[in-house]
Amino acid sequence: MRARTLLLSAIIVGGFWYVTSRDLRVGRMLRPLAAAGRLWSAPATAHGSGFEVDEQNNIDIYKDAHLATVNITSVVMQRGFFMQLMPAQGIGSGFIINEDGQILTNNHVVRGSRELTVTLTDQKKYKARVLGTDARNDIALLQIKVPGKLPFLRLGSSDNLQVGQKVLAIGNPFGLAGTLTTGIISSLGRSLAGDENGGQLEDLIQTDAAINPGNSGGPLLDSHGNVIGINTAIYGSGGTAEGGNIGIGFAMPINKAKADLEEYRTSGRISPPVLGVQTVRIEGDLAEDLGLPRSGGLLVQKVDPGSAAEDGGVRGPRQLVVVGNYQIGVGGDLITGVDGSPVTGPGDLEKTLSRKRAGDKLVLTVLRNGQQQKLTLTLGSAPETL
Repeated sequence: MRARTLLLSAIIVGGFWYVTSRDLRVGRMLRPLAAAGRLWSAPATAHGSGFEVDEQNNIDIYKDAHLATVNITSVVMQRGFFMQLMPAQGIGSGFIINEDGQILTNNHVVRGSRELTVTLTDQKKYKARVLGTDARNDIALLQIKVPGKLPFLRLGSSDNLQVGQKVLAIGNPFGLAGTLTTGIISSLGRSLAGDENGGQLEDLIQTDAAINPGNSGGPLLDSHGNVIGINTAIYGSGGTAEGGNIGIGFAMPINKAKADLEEYRTSGRISPPVLGVQTVRIEGDLAEDLGLPRSGGLLVQKVDPGSAAEDGGVRGPRQLVVVGNYQIGVGGDLITGVDGSPVTGPGDLEKTLSRKRAGDKLVLTVLRNGQQQKLTLTLGSAPETL
């Protein structure tokens, strides 16, 4: 009896060994069960907690920079359906530039606001006041009063940027605070339609780092964590700024803001230059029909009384003529050059002005009565609109 029991046990053990060690279907079914316990696979080689160099660079920059990036909430009055005034709220971003609580953002984030609230990363909220604005470059300087010292970002230089270099954008898209996106500089020197008054934003940085509504006013950083631009606008589907990011965003170069900051430091105000002239671009057949060179230029349509243009001797039109469906003033100066460079497009004068300050000199080359003249003007300043 005992021998039969031992023999039976040996047969069972031998049979199990044979089935599981041979390449049989049953064996293949039993082996996973023997190693069961997980429904996922681990990497073949453990990498520990390390990151790639570029990943670590992103992490290090974000740890410091997001602490100095703020959320800005504005309250503006808008007309309702029955034309009654109603408060409406807007959101944007900004960044602290010194430990005393001064903040850079976009002018369009604060324009027309009756109340501004800044929210820090610790969710503490403070009322802000506008120190100065530069609508021409869509820049605004704010101030908050906070006990103690604040973290701040260092301003780099936008003079020697290169297409292809890495950039990082931090802001509050759609109210999602502290969002980081990365990309590269896609192009430089872009122009973009500005406000409803027809102004142009000049020399913009184009980037594919995702910028969405709510990012406006936030910092665009280089790989060292220095601010090289202020995130300003997006180019949405259909060629408008509506909707979300499609990989084409724009930032105002930080050197334009640094010029505003220096002016505020020395004079206590930000005062963009004003020329006081309105022009229209003419060339080709239209220019010849008006008795002007085919190469054309900017034909003066209006000179504002008491402006830098009037003081500098710029002459406006003497009469109006109808061309197609438009009236054009003729008999005034044709501007063919600005600061020694020929006029090649309708935005050339505005582009030069965007690099000037109030009190700077501007040299216009004009064609008057068939004769070329040079006029040297001293630029005036725009009234403050806080």
